[in-house]
Amino acid sequence: MNLRKTLALALAGALCLGVMGCGGSQTAQKSSGKKVQIEYWHVASESFGGATVKELVDDFNKKHPDIEVTAKYNPDMYKGLTQNLQAAMASGKNPDVVQMGYSFLNYANDNLKYTDLNDLAKQDDKDKNFLKDNFLPNVLQLAQTDDGKQIGLPYSVSVPVLYINPDLFKQAGLDPDNPPKTWSEVQKDAKIIKEKTGNPGFFMQEYADNWAQQAIIESNGGHMLKKEGGKTLAAFDSPEAAQAYQLLADMVKDGSGLHATNEEGFQAYLSGKLGMVCTTIGKRANFEKSANFKVVAAPFPVFDGKARKVPAGGNFLMCFSKDPAKQKAAWEFIKYLESNEALTKWSTGTGYLPPRKGMDKEGAFKKVIDSNKNIQAALSTMPDLVKWASFPGQNGLKAEQLLIDVRDVILSGKEPAAQALQETAAKVNELLQ
Repeated sequence: MNLRKTLALALAGALCLGVMGCGGSQTAQKSSGKKVQIEYWHVASESFGGATVKELVDDFNKKHPDIEVTAKYNPDMYKGLTQNLQAAMASGKNPDVVQMGYSFLNYANDNLKYTDLNDLAKQDDKDKNFLKDNFLPNVLQLAQTDDGKQIGLPYSVSVPVLYINPDLFKQAGLDPDNPPKTWSEVQKDAKIIKEKTGNPGFFMQEYADNWAQQAIIESNGGHMLKKEGGKTLAAFDSPEAAQAYQLLADMVKDGSGLHATNEEGFQAYLSGKLGMVCTTIGKRANFEKSANFKVVAAPFPVFDGKARKVPAGGNFLMCFSKDPAKQKAAWEFIKYLESNEALTKWSTGTGYLPPRKGMDKEGAFKKVIDSNKNIQAALSTMPDLVKWASFPGQNGLKAEQLLIDVRDVILSGKEPAAQALQETAAKVNELLQ
């Protein structure tokens, strides 16, 4: 089975063959008569699931009187979390449960000393087969290295979508019931919105990662990485990649697109001053709650005559506990987070798609899907999934940062996309050698 079909099943299949169970019924033993205290590191800001994290942690702590979970938010998304994690581990202060981005999977395996979840499951008399019983093999692959090592458990799953402001579409004389399906239509509609309303038409998320940019590059036939002679090399210096990136830069140059911080771009959209924003379905709940108009999500656009490719975004749960009591408590917390009840709260409170079996076939989350067309738009792109590119080796973080830096170079118009990507690919390849 090829990678696209495998990853399609990883999400579409993750939501079938229901298993109605709930982990976390067996609490960790008291350590010296005191609560076992563990830390949960996450990237959920207040506008991106932070309130739901607090709700889940509070609920778990109430249900497990012998365990106390403390949540810690890490800014700068997965890159920031990974940098903080390395610093903490260097000082001997490991967190216990961590949201690790899929793009850092190979880096985490190569550079971080984690606790094997399979070993923790084997020590659990009640849930020895928790992974196999509740997740399809293809779903588990989202948190497996290239050689098949299971280093964590898939938790949050997302795809990029195109959110539109139907009110601005109407003001510009466009049909909000027919949002752009191709990138040429996005560019055309963004320009019309700018001309007719004075507001910019488009913004693509600019988190400290390259997830959304990978989607547009690979949807135009390019690739982020390639294998040559058994080595991983940069592949984003192709004409296809440059063309996709240049399209974004051209919109910024003519004023129909924004090059801004996420806070600025998202706020412009929510306040009704931006026509379209391309970002994760994980922002759905916040957008729907915060916008002063009806938020509409459309599938990620394609290039004319080319296949859509959207990387599976989000994160998986890893354990870094070393103390046996903390390991046991961390395992209970992970099982709780992956339960139907907790996943329904997490997916409803954010927009992420749950990885556990059966949640689109029965239960509370199926009702959410049936009542929300924005979720349905995201689910429609499941057959188009590819793996989020992950740089291996000790220089993976530096390579990722180079790609983040070149985004600013291109979108600010300092260099043409083709030139900037070629220069960056050469630097990345030096790091990967």
